[in-house]
Amino acid sequence: MTMTSGTNHPSAVTLGLHRGVVELKAFFREWDAVAFTFALPVVTLALLGSLISGVYPGSDVTSAQYLAPSMIAAGIAAVTFVNLGAGIASDREDGTLKRLRGAPMPPIAYFLGKTVQTMVVVAAEIVLLLAVGVALFDLRLPTDPGRWLTFGWVLLLGVTACSLLGIAVSSVIRSARSAGAVTQLPYLVLAFVSGIFFTPVSALPQPLLVLGSVFPLKWMAQGFRSALLPDTILGAEVVRDWEHGRTALILAAWCIGGLLLCLTTFRWRGRRDR
Repeated sequence: MTMTSGTNHPSAVTLGLHRGVVELKAFFREWDAVAFTFALPVVTLALLGSLISGVYPGSDVTSAQYLAPSMIAAGIAAVTFVNLGAGIASDREDGTLKRLRGAPMPPIAYFLGKTVQTMVVVAAEIVLLLAVGVALFDLRLPTDPGRWLTFGWVLLLGVTACSLLGIAVSSVIRSARSAGAVTQLPYLVLAFVSGIFFTPVSALPQPLLVLGSVFPLKWMAQGFRSALLPDTILGAEVVRDWEHGRTALILAAWCIGGLLLCLTTFRWRGRRDR
């Protein structure tokens, strides 16, 4: 009788889920980073929403309610582009990436772990910002399933695009200490040119409107407004249409572009390890 023996190795998905648990534990141990990640968009929404007032002509939407979907987009970009980029750069500098690359674990498991961490934090950020919008500014959540479907595909494309750009920018960061400067500055600039802090966005100067329309953050914010606000607010938009087709096209293009950047620039080792 012939005996065979073998070892059942866990799948990449299983390893990725376990890695995600590790990433979440590491994230929530850093209380200062946790507080900054969740507090910045919430405090910004609460402060700006309290400082601005008024109702848009032809609509019952207030300025604070108009701001809430934009701040959700900004919060998601902070979790994905800023935090993910800085986190991967830190893993590269302290040798975590080098050790994982040499371990008997498929590389995809590391990125699955980062995906788990990102999605959990993004979900918590969205719930928190929606709760603030409802509690402080009487934001009325939609009851139409179609609007939540719109919210879902904008969220999926936006998170994917910004996460891939965060992974790509991590290769530009030379050290963990410089991560804030490399990620925060472009994030803040894009937030301004994308109209995140303006109500309405059509109040932006034309050159900034054109510049902001090139990047995904503007389309994420517009997509979330289309899902969470009534169509009566369209008069405050640059174009009197939600442009769902263009939103999907541009976000998908950034997903593809971000993936190509990751494939061509990502490094497992730091420059000093070469």
